[in-house]
Amino acid sequence: MARSSAHIAALIAASLAFACAASADELASYKIVGDGIPEPLTGSPGDAARGRALVLARTTTCILCHSGPFPETRFQGDLAPDLTGAGNRWTASQLRLRLVDASRFNPQTIMPSYYRADGLVRVGRNFAGKPILSAAEIEDIVAFLATLRD
Repeated sequence: MARSSAHIAALIAASLAFACAASADELASYKIVGDGIPEPLTGSPGDAARGRALVLARTTTCILCHSGPFPETRFQGDLAPDLTGAGNRWTASQLRLRLVDASRFNPQTIMPSYYRADGLVRVGRNFAGKPILSAAEIEDIVAFLATLRD
């Protein structure tokens, strides 16, 4: 089935519609080293159980576009790579940067920058200046994705 630009835009808009309340002024600072962000945004590792819940939340994150080893979850996305083995393919540092700002790797990506609030286009007025996810949510997702091994 062909994927239309409107369909992709609608999926991205749906994920953006649930932006968290943090403003750009409250974003944690981070340092990019090579192809990742080595230190947790919160200063400590996330909670993998909370990360799993976030990954599978249809209203906010990964499962909208990705599939993975989640047999209990119907209607997984097919716009992006399967998350099976994500912990083998990427380090926590690499996963963190991909979540924070996927456009660092591919400027044409349809994956939202989940922890960025500036330089974005087509952001609803109510969500301008806010990241989609909090630093803690990013760390929870990183912790969960790192457990996905083949």
